[in-house]
Amino acid sequence: MIKRFLALLGVLSAVLPVSAEIGPPTDIPSRARGAGRIVVARVLDVRARFATNRFGDQLIISTAMLEVAETLKGAAVATLEVEVEGGTVGDLTLKVSDLPSLETGERAVFFLDTGQGGVNLPHDRGRGILKLTQGDQIQNSGLTLAQLRDQVRAAIGGGR
Repeated sequence: MIKRFLALLGVLSAVLPVSAEIGPPTDIPSRARGAGRIVVARVLDVRARFATNRFGDQLIISTAMLEVAETLKGAAVATLEVEVEGGTVGDLTLKVSDLPSLETGERAVFFLDTGQGGVNLPHDRGRGILKLTQGDQIQNSGLTLAQLRDQVRAAIGGGR
């Protein structure tokens, strides 16, 4: 009996840290309700620069110009910019563990908030950028773009 308990305890201690998440998990409807704007867009250009964040830390910020294909929430626009921490300036690269890097040509669903100075930022950091495959599948999930659209529309009442 004790051996079984110890074996179960060993399995749980190995599995729990892998599935741990900081803060409560957020599903698509929660993200949709919390974000100020949601768009499906393609990255047209990415430019990185040094910047100082609100805590006084110097880091690299990338500004991505997006071509908006579809607006799921918020005012419709043809293009917009989004800022994410990380990127490459010269031979120095900053990778931020909870934010994806953005590359020209990539498509994604962007859940956005407005930061200081009117800058668009990913809502809930890395959870605010869901990259799309060529087949309109959300990367690393079983969710399609069509299913995501349905969840967003249901969460925000079908309107924009």
